[in-house]
Amino acid sequence: MTTYIPSLTLPSFLFSSPAAAILFPVACGTAVGFSISPSDTQRQYRTLKQPPLHPPGYVFGPVWTALYATMGYTAYRAWTTGATSINPETVALAKQGATLYTVQLALNLIWTPLYFSLHQPIAATADILALGGTVGYLAYIWGQVDPVCGWLLAPYLGWLGFATYLCVGSGVLNNWDFKQTPSKKK
Repeated sequence: MTTYIPSLTLPSFLFSSPAAAILFPVACGTAVGFSISPSDTQRQYRTLKQPPLHPPGYVFGPVWTALYATMGYTAYRAWTTGATSINPETVALAKQGATLYTVQLALNLIWTPLYFSLHQPIAATADILALGGTVGYLAYIWGQVDPVCGWLLAPYLGWLGFATYLCVGSGVLNNWDFKQTPSKKK
């Protein structure tokens, strides 16, 4: 069980403003995506052996943008619902969720560098497993603040399940070694 930890939690203005709550994770995800050359990640994605049902690389940007926006809206909704509640338990759950949200966002944002830049599929797999557990617990906590918030995180959990399959599948198919994958010519 976690608790509200102010030093590990994003500032409250990132939860209380709908625009900030939505734009912050979208901007962070975009920044991480572009900090690693998109053409390099696309090339590496095409070069690695992938498990069945893997989508084309161009699917990931729009899906993640929608998921980041939805998680941001969920953060705003849970925070404002909790902050305006007269029930101290609901207030505590909203704050606890804010800490979990911050942790899950950090786990989410480090996955891409682990997988693509550092070529560490084992670390990326450990990260995405921790991320899935954290988001599942966050859905449970914020679902108690507002049931809609729990359901809003369901697509994110579903996509994380699929992303975990892709991460583990590519790790297994490439012998957990992304440094030795041959480069395809452009």
